[in-house]
Amino acid sequence: MPELGKIERVEDLRKIWPNEARDFTVWLSQDENLTMLGETVGIDIDLEERESSVGGFSVDLFATEEGTGRKIIIENQLEDTNHDHLGKIITYAAGKEASVIIWIVKRARDEHRKAVEWLNQHTDENIGFFLLEIELWKINGSVPAPRFNIVERPNDWAKAIKASAGLSDTKKTNLEYWEAFKKYAFNKAEFKKIFSERKAYPQGWYDLSAGNRHCHITLTATMTKKRLAAQIYISKNKDLYNHFLEQKAAIEEFLGEEITWHEASIDAVFGYDTYNADFNTDNWDKYFEWYCEKAIKLREVVKRFVE
Repeated sequence: MPELGKIERVEDLRKIWPNEARDFTVWLSQDENLTMLGETVGIDIDLEERESSVGGFSVDLFATEEGTGRKIIIENQLEDTNHDHLGKIITYAAGKEASVIIWIVKRARDEHRKAVEWLNQHTDENIGFFLLEIELWKINGSVPAPRFNIVERPNDWAKAIKASAGLSDTKKTNLEYWEAFKKYAFNKAEFKKIFSERKAYPQGWYDLSAGNRHCHITLTATMTKKRLAAQIYISKNKDLYNHFLEQKAAIEEFLGEEITWHEASIDAVFGYDTYNADFNTDNWDKYFEWYCEKAIKLREVVKRFVE
């Protein structure tokens, strides 16, 4: 019989992080730890500021979602939840105009779990509250390993149903299309390994992380124009666009085909663009496969050609 280890939970988190602000928040702000948190909640988190000012107070971490720019606040509490911190996350969310609110605690009391659940039920689909417990575990006296457990999260399905009631037929089709794309794409092992799943919205595009905070991948379906596109979208960063443009020949040689390039007054895009798509539902899977193939190639372009 193989020898198995014994898992032991570290009950006193302050043995590892004695001070919430100086130790835990600093630890969490490191890239690898924010990535772990992001993987838990399904959001690509890009740190903007630690101890970010909100009037006369400060939120532990202020961040944005890579690709969408949605504002995120993260409030830490290495103890049981209390009314004080519940009030803080609402105050900080209002002050920062945040769309994503993440409250990390040692233990979530039932009354506060229910309060976060209530907030998710009574806010629209653009606002989401997460309540997480942080744990530390050892195996046979090993170095402690952290784990985030989600206690409460936004009920996207319920919110989507509520929101869809007032949508036009076009927007309902958009939402159905991108939900179907997500189901198709994130059942593919290679795609799921590279990209994090994001929420689908009733609009003509779906964004993915490009692995760089200054740009993202946008998949487009303009059904009225029979347009299908997969592009690198660069916002307010002409230097980055010019950096890619200077390497146009090398990029197109790597891709094995010519692609489209377009620079507007503020934003710029480059990638794949076609106007011969028939969006009959029978063709959706074919287009989803096309998106997956092109998105993976574009992600590799960013990896190879950004210094």
